[in-house]
Amino acid sequence: MTTITSLGSRFTALVIGASGGIGSAVAEQLEADPNCARVIRLSRRTTPDFDLEDEGAIAGAAATIAETTPRLDLVFNATGALFIHDVGPEKTIRALDPQAMAQQFAINAIGPALLIKHFSPLLPKNHRSLFGSITARVGSIGDNRLGGWISYRAAKAAQNQIVRTAAIELARTRPLAVLAALHPGTVATSLSDPFAAGHDRLSPEKSAAMMLAVLDGLAPDRSGGFFAYDGSRIEW
Repeated sequence: MTTITSLGSRFTALVIGASGGIGSAVAEQLEADPNCARVIRLSRRTTPDFDLEDEGAIAGAAATIAETTPRLDLVFNATGALFIHDVGPEKTIRALDPQAMAQQFAINAIGPALLIKHFSPLLPKNHRSLFGSITARVGSIGDNRLGGWISYRAAKAAQNQIVRTAAIELARTRPLAVLAALHPGTVATSLSDPFAAGHDRLSPEKSAAMMLAVLDGLAPDRSGGFFAYDGSRIEW
């Protein structure tokens, strides 16, 4: 278990995508943290209603939470998908499908951007806060040496740019906030099952604990960065 120390005691956390393997593990880590007073879980299965592809639902969820929660000290976005409507990543540019690519951007780039848009205003203005967003190492342009997975890579790269740009803007009104893109590693979830052969995988609990520890240790001058679960910085 990871104990968040940089937010003091009795902080409030929101986990978005809390029904997934990593999201539920993050929520459980925070619920076991003695410094965390409250964990709000948000997913398609929770109340308020939530749909990553519906800005109205995202805005409504943020408004509902704001009615009963003075501020959010930690927000963790654990949404994302590799297979969407049973369509997996392309192996070649010749397999690229415009509709499938648009779906990848909707889930892995536009959705996370809307989460930052609607939930970052709930972060405190004059106190430290943390906002982590799960992305993927394959979204790194500099680290791409294998090719393939064009739509997924491009959508995650877009999310990285969104996090970087939003962090610059966020620092103007919330100078103590940290917004970071986080790579969870290869985690033993349904997302990685088809590609697990020959790869060591982290448990969701281990990945969640390590990412929370990384986020907890980041100073505001590192906001907008792209970090792996072990704390190493990933090139853009």
